[in-house]
This record gives sequence, C-alpha cells and structure tokens, in this order.
Amino acid sequence: MTSKCETTTRSLPGCAVIELSGEVDGSAADVLSKAYDEAVVADQAPCVLLDFSAVDYINSTGIALIVSVLAKARSQGRQVVASGLSDHYRQIFAITRLSDFIQLYDDIDAAAAGVGAN
Repeated sequence: MTSKCETTTRSLPGCAVIELSGEVDGSAADVLSKAYDEAVVADQAPCVLLDFSAVDYINSTGIALIVSVLAKARSQGRQVVASGLSDHYRQIFAITRLSDFIQLYDDIDAAAAGVGAN
C-alpha cells in the first residue's frame, strides 16, 4: 500500500519536528515510524513536535498511529506536542482525549515558544 503521507524532519531548540503532509491513515505507519526514528536520532531533544499544518485527512487508524508515537515517545521520556491541527481535528483530539496527553498549539512558532517555556 502506497502512503499518501509524507514527512519532513528538522530541529528546533529543544524539539525534534516532524512535519506531516497528505493523509494520516493506515498507509502512513511506516512513513511515520521512520520519521520518528530519524527525528529522535538526529536530535536527542526531550520533545517531539508533530506538525499537522499540511495534513488533509486523519482517520481512526491515523489516530491510532499518533497514539503509538505518543506511547513510544513517553517510554523514552519525551514529550509530544502538536501544531497546525484544524478545528475539526482539534475536536477529534479532544473527543479521543489525545489532547490530555499532547499539548496542542496553533502553529510551529507557538509550539516552539511553548516548549521553550517548559
């Protein structure tokens, strides 16, 4: 299955950033896992920022993938934060209680400032 999700990784002070684009669904499992591994190897930061600014679609399997990233990060002592979620997906994160475990920010700049303050 070809993934409709693409990722780019980069670093901000104190945070490894994974910029996602396209669709986060079952086909994104390998792409997201590889991006996470690349991000944390390249940047031993205590935080991982998932940027959803360019994501068009997230289904229930995509939510499960995000939960798996959260679990992996937490087992390694890393915080996970997210930015760029649409109002619709902010509601989904609230309903699924993901927002209880992942701090949500409007954009990367707000996330960087928020993570830097912690």
